Amino acid sequence: MASSARKVVTLHLYKQLLRESQKFNNYNYRLYALRKIKDAFRSAKHETDVVKLDSAQKFAEESLRSIQRQVIISQFYKAPPLVVEKSPQQQQQ
Repeated sequence: MASSARKVVTLHLYKQLLRESQKFNNYNYRLYALRKIKDAFRSAKHETDVVKLDSAQKFAEESLRSIQRQVIISQFYKAPPLVVEKSPQQQQQ
């Protein structure tokens, strides 16, 4: 039962991290954060050591708080979207 609860909490934390990372205004920061989150969770996917899992979960929670702070700061310094961010309809205009 504990492992099932841990999986639910971990999945919720993973989704929160992804959602929060999508809020970055800067394209490069956004992709970097998404890539790091996905890589970290993939590398710990088959981990069974409870101590390592607890440590990874605490690190992910700290990372979430850090990303939330960085997103707020990034909203103060907005830049125009890059060409790669624009949709095909916007590029034709």
